[in-house]
Amino acid sequence: MRYTIITCSGISNTGKLTTQCGVALLQRSGGEIEACIPAITEREVLDDALMDAEKILVLDGCSDCCALKKLHQCQKEPDTHIIATDCGIKKRGMDDPQYREIEDLTLTVLKAIRRE
Repeated sequence: MRYTIITCSGISNTGKLTTQCGVALLQRSGGEIEACIPAITEREVLDDALMDAEKILVLDGCSDCCALKKLHQCQKEPDTHIIATDCGIKKRGMDDPQYREIEDLTLTVLKAIRRE
């Protein structure tokens, strides 16, 4: 199954991390990731992108769950929901994500989708 990822894409380090992780997943997933869409995308565009999605993965930066809320506006539920701060990543304001955080979250997502 191929996943469409919705990322938080906020301005905090964890929000930026979800976007960078999504890009890494597109490059390294071996075709398991079909698309990576930021939650800031207009609802109509998101609706169109999700119409043909086989599976949906929401990648949120923190417990505010902005990407999940955006998905719910489209009246959809994710097949998988991962929150970066639940994976041990600390929220540090508007800092840039560290390479290790991008790598760790990318591996966490790959493990999650390959388990299903």
